[in-house]
Amino acid sequence: MTSMIDEEFSDIRPYNDGEVCGVLARLKVDSSLADNLATLRLPRVKTLSPALARWLLKQWVAWKLRGVQTVAQFQQLVAPLLQRQIAATADFSAAGLDALSPSEAYLFVSNHRDIAMDPAFTNHALFRAGHRTCAVAIGDNLLRERWVADLMRLNKSFIVKRNLRGPRELLAASRQLARFIRFTITNNHESVWIAQREGRAKDGTDATEPAVIKMLSLSWDRPHESQAEALFALKIVPVAISYELDPCDGVKAAELAAGASYTKAADEDVHSIGLGIAGQKGKVHLQFGTPLSASHLDVSSVVAAIDNHVTRGYRLFESNLWAWQRLKNTTEQPPIAIHGGTISRTAFDDRIDALPKSHQALALAMYANPLEAARCQALEGRHRAER
Repeated sequence: MTSMIDEEFSDIRPYNDGEVCGVLARLKVDSSLADNLATLRLPRVKTLSPALARWLLKQWVAWKLRGVQTVAQFQQLVAPLLQRQIAATADFSAAGLDALSPSEAYLFVSNHRDIAMDPAFTNHALFRAGHRTCAVAIGDNLLRERWVADLMRLNKSFIVKRNLRGPRELLAASRQLARFIRFTITNNHESVWIAQREGRAKDGTDATEPAVIKMLSLSWDRPHESQAEALFALKIVPVAISYELDPCDGVKAAELAAGASYTKAADEDVHSIGLGIAGQKGKVHLQFGTPLSASHLDVSSVVAAIDNHVTRGYRLFESNLWAWQRLKNTTEQPPIAIHGGTISRTAFDDRIDALPKSHQALALAMYANPLEAARCQALEGRHRAER
């Protein structure tokens, strides 16, 4: 099995134990990694002397990585750092994992708001509940820096190829990815996390892209099984991730305001990752669903089932309500459960008002859209009940 992974999936799979020492040797001397860490840990020193800050962080990285020789040891090193960061920036909760078996492997499909923290929160919830952590999908567009790719692949991430040249190349990459995900779940008995769409939902509208589910169905082993059987084998579990506050709301609003003329800076994704990790998120909630049953096994019904769970499972906070009310210029409160948060109405308004005028409605919409989706879903339910 190991040789199959090495040969067929060598360019996308996570690193194995035999590769760890070589990768860590690269990371210890990587100046770009040291510069980015200095921005987070020694900003004043970096301003005064970038070379000194870089040298100090390289020494710190080498000291932290001493004795690490396996993927498990690397994860044991990273886990407490992540847990401290989550505790410092989020009031975290999760529900639904009691309905899932810690001995089973699943495909977790969630809405997508933050590059690094969506899968990090998923793994944090799994770890706290006594489940094994999962392998994580990450687009190669986020891995332009070698050190980012190295850290991700050391931490059980696998690569999703983007920007492919033509239909034939896209199909081959999609089949490889689908086969890797299925192999990981059914042969290695490890869970996997993927987002419901390519790229974050910058406007706050969570919708599963059918292309993602079509890709998953490409593990279909014809003529020995049906497409429905291939999807069923993945044990797809929808996950709704809710943030009271989005550390990247201003950055996302700026991108939406620019529209087609927007040009992404070379280091923008790395900046967004850092902002998402270090920024205050207020309350964060994950609602895990149950594996999709045999009635949800064609592409369109899988899409509908995931979307339905994300909308129903999304925990709405006061920030969502305040944004919705401000956009609609109303004091109305829809008959939907709203949860208290960590920020006051005044502080939330100040957060939005600090953005350029042309960006404010866009930032409000990313908070308001989940509430609007829940409101529409509730109205449709009432109309069906009245028929």
